[in-house]
Amino acid sequence: MPRYSLLIATALAGAVAATAQVGLRHAHSDTIFVMERVPGGLDSLGRTFIIIEGDTLHTSFIPDPYGPKHTGPLTDEDYTDIADYIGVEPAAIRAVVDIETGRTRRGFHAEGKPVINFDLSVFRRAAARRGIKLSKHKSSPALQPVNIRKYGSQQAAQQARLDAAMAIDSIAAIESTFWGMFQIGGFNYKLCGAESRDEFIRLMSRSEYDQLRLFANYLVNTGLLEHLKSKNWAAFARRYNGPSYAARGYHTRMAEAYCKHSGK
Repeated sequence: MPRYSLLIATALAGAVAATAQVGLRHAHSDTIFVMERVPGGLDSLGRTFIIIEGDTLHTSFIPDPYGPKHTGPLTDEDYTDIADYIGVEPAAIRAVVDIETGRTRRGFHAEGKPVINFDLSVFRRAAARRGIKLSKHKSSPALQPVNIRKYGSQQAAQQARLDAAMAIDSIAAIESTFWGMFQIGGFNYKLCGAESRDEFIRLMSRSEYDQLRLFANYLVNTGLLEHLKSKNWAAFARRYNGPSYAARGYHTRMAEAYCKHSGK
């Protein structure tokens, strides 16, 4: 499912000073993958990086000098512009959209309201890390099952849970929610080029073009771009969707979607 699209890049505590390390953790797994980084401001692929608040980040963000090109659905030109900027086929990006959004291919369920997926299991862990005792909030809608009948739609129910979680702890709530047409976890805001969680939400809520740009930054700064370029669907799916990607057929569906959009 889309909510599993998690990839965290952090400098691990206690790492040797001469080596930057990046840890990758899937939301529903204790598995941590560690990649070594070359010191001196360049990684093993020759990309520059910086460390902010313990996070190792590549400095190859797509600029946003004038705001979104437009609001509304993405256009063919949007896909082409961003794909050309990062050097990948538009059809590969479209394939991700197909898998993450299903038939809707939309990043919003209402004006200014991006498609979201609040993950309670992730929220419980995030709250625990922040020392928050959720036992004090048993009646909160954030901790209850999704009630579509009560709220009228899946997205309205998700928004209600997120709003309730925000009232408990905004940081844990943002980082436990998956945003937009690419369903990127809020804890990845820095990898998307956002300066803060608030900016991440602002951009996710502004336009599908912003969502696409954030996704492109995420691809570049996590190394996932290389898998899209080489069309290594399994490698992409494992890191974007999690270790159970094969059981969900994520990689095969991506391959089929790519063939559809590329005409191959």
